[in-house]
Amino acid sequence: MSQSSGGFFERLQALTLRGQQAFMAALCERLVPNYALYAETTGHGDVQALRAVLALVWERLSVKDARIDFDRQAEKLAELEPPEDDDSFGARRALEAVVAISALLDTLRGESPDSVLDVSRTSRGGVRAFIELTEGEEDAGKLAALTREHPLMCEENDFQDAVLEAAQGHLDRDALKALRHLGRNEGVSNLGLTTD
Repeated sequence: MSQSSGGFFERLQALTLRGQQAFMAALCERLVPNYALYAETTGHGDVQALRAVLALVWERLSVKDARIDFDRQAEKLAELEPPEDDDSFGARRALEAVVAISALLDTLRGESPDSVLDVSRTSRGGVRAFIELTEGEEDAGKLAALTREHPLMCEENDFQDAVLEAAQGHLDRDALKALRHLGRNEGVSNLGLTTD
């Protein structure tokens, strides 16, 4: 089973900046299907544009000298947010994908040293919200226990452990490609949802 959260977050913060960025990019890949489902069902958003921003992040990780204007990418990303007046479950999960990629872009722009923790927590928070929605448990103590033991949360923890382990290794082009493939998770999101 996964290590204690203290150990996990310490290891996460001990990663090189590039390792943290690769970790975040992999988690973002796994959030994209939630955004895609929202865009597909509501007509709001543009999953191709979202994927394009994320693809540039992977390019920068692979090619150190790649000249990419991440300020411009951050502007494009802001335009992809769900409408402010949409407080639906789908909109909140879509917004999580945008916020996570935005946090990743901040690190590429030399800002936000805690972004890696934010992205990790954002992904887990989405899973927690999904479990709360689907289980309908009123008792906070029971819900917390249910969430900890829920298969989706166990899967999320195992996934983040696997990504962290990969990000701790030597991140050459092949390793980054493997990490991106891991993040894509065969098109299944952290909520177990897919657009297929």
